[in-house]
Amino acid sequence: MTSINKKLSYYFSQALVKAFGSDFTEIDPLVSPASNPKFGDYQANIALSLAKKLEKKPREIAQKIIDNLFLEDLGETPTIAGPGFINIKIKTEYLEKEIKQQQNSANLGVEKAEIVQKIIVDFSSPNIAKEMHVGHLRSTIIGDSLSRILEFRGHQVLRLNHVGDWGTQFGMLIAYLEEVYPDALTTADALEIGDLVTFYKQAKKRFDEDNQFKEIARNKVVKLQAGEPQTNHAWQLLCEQSRREFQVIYDILDIKILERGESFYNLLLEDIVKQLEQQELLKEDAGAQCVFLDGFTNKSGDPLPLIVQKSDGGYNYATTDLAALKYRINQDQAQRIIYVTDAGQSNHFAQVFQVAKKANIITKNVEIIHVPFGLVKGEDGKKLKTRSGTTIKLRDLLDEAVIYARKDLETRLKAEDRQESEEFIKNVAQVVGISAVKYADLSQNRTSDYIFSYDKMLALQGNTAPYMLYAYARIKSISREGKINFENLEQDAQIFLKEETEIELAKYLLQLSEIIQEVEKTLLPNRLCDYLYELSKKFNRFYENCPVLKSEEPLRTSRLLLCDVTARTLKLGLSLLGIPVLERM
Repeated sequence: MTSINKKLSYYFSQALVKAFGSDFTEIDPLVSPASNPKFGDYQANIALSLAKKLEKKPREIAQKIIDNLFLEDLGETPTIAGPGFINIKIKTEYLEKEIKQQQNSANLGVEKAEIVQKIIVDFSSPNIAKEMHVGHLRSTIIGDSLSRILEFRGHQVLRLNHVGDWGTQFGMLIAYLEEVYPDALTTADALEIGDLVTFYKQAKKRFDEDNQFKEIARNKVVKLQAGEPQTNHAWQLLCEQSRREFQVIYDILDIKILERGESFYNLLLEDIVKQLEQQELLKEDAGAQCVFLDGFTNKSGDPLPLIVQKSDGGYNYATTDLAALKYRINQDQAQRIIYVTDAGQSNHFAQVFQVAKKANIITKNVEIIHVPFGLVKGEDGKKLKTRSGTTIKLRDLLDEAVIYARKDLETRLKAEDRQESEEFIKNVAQVVGISAVKYADLSQNRTSDYIFSYDKMLALQGNTAPYMLYAYARIKSISREGKINFENLEQDAQIFLKEETEIELAKYLLQLSEIIQEVEKTLLPNRLCDYLYELSKKFNRFYENCPVLKSEEPLRTSRLLLCDVTARTLKLGLSLLGIPVLERM
């Protein structure tokens, strides 16, 4: 199905050419849903932007566009408002026809991408020998949702987990464990992951304070890079243990991702330095090989260098990121690469991308995007931490969400005097708890910080996951009450839109494709959340004002079909956020 916005844009483009000539073929008519519904359903603002070019008043331009506009059966005769806004009201008959097509469509009429791309989404990226913490929450959830949306649009998406599994920290940890707990270097799971994290912190402290230990640790790195069997085996044991712990989190969150850590690119780092040297981009600074950057300066105002090879011959994150970029473009053949990391890394990626362009690693047909996000804060407005001041473990945060959801559910069941099985309670608590965490994150503009509150995210009212899940469950209760299988409704049954609330619901349902395309373009999942929230509100108003099961035919079947489209739209939208639905709550 072609969206209403797209059809209107086409009709207006045709009108512009008829009215003002072929020079106006490529001009965007600026069609969008109306900002004020009382004037219409859609508006075109092109007349105002053409005033200077045509040296005419916007209202005069608007009228000439309307005189050349042919909307077929889509809309009523447009009107002009204010200084020159063109307003269009969609015909009810057209809405009825389009909703019926949407109801008959397996993918609810959402258009597939006209040009299918190979897209890499780089997200999550925890560090080996450390536990995933609340800082990994946003990258993991946002990256997964963007991947789902891009996949649904038909793109070939490679989800990559660029884990920190190489470098000095491993020499440091292996050297320390050799002293205090050598079994951990020869025997799988000799330590709990929490103990491993504790030893890591102790190793880091020793590394910072003890020069002799620092030298031992660096020698371990050299052995690791040289592939020395004993050191390599110890490294693999540590990686495998961390990998299994990460997978527990990914299973809880229903995340599918391919690990390709820093070590994957290790053999490519030397070639990166050679390539930069051949293109005369390298300059030596304090013994290190650097590329000096445009637009970046230090506190003294001098040009800032990006170090690609340290004075001791070692490499760093920037070198690995350059190698990863080159591999992803040349070997993976990616046309769009999306990095989902916190806003604090914005400068790092801006610098790496600049060097990659100078070195011709990034080619003209490849789009590289950093998708930054803000912090998760506690209700005190400060960075979310435990009472002792340490970073909250992600597993603890998710477990707590499920506990909160269960308490809330049990309180509600008691108030309603409902008896449910342990299996039902456990499943609903799990789905609601995890979904609440995901939705609370995704419903915020990712560029902003947000306040983490179990009470707010588990509320049955407001822009929350439980509110969406409840709207879906309410529709399913209609099918149970009326003993109706939506799939068995007459395929050729017509849809009749009589009341204002059902007309408004139908109009909004038809915006689904536009919203998903907008998220694909802007990479802002909160736009989909906003849509689902507004859709749920419009459905509830429809449900309160329009009898469904008690209506006479053919209105009864028509309204059941409208309920079906709404339920399927909620289910699809939530699935693109990584949230499953519940038939009963």
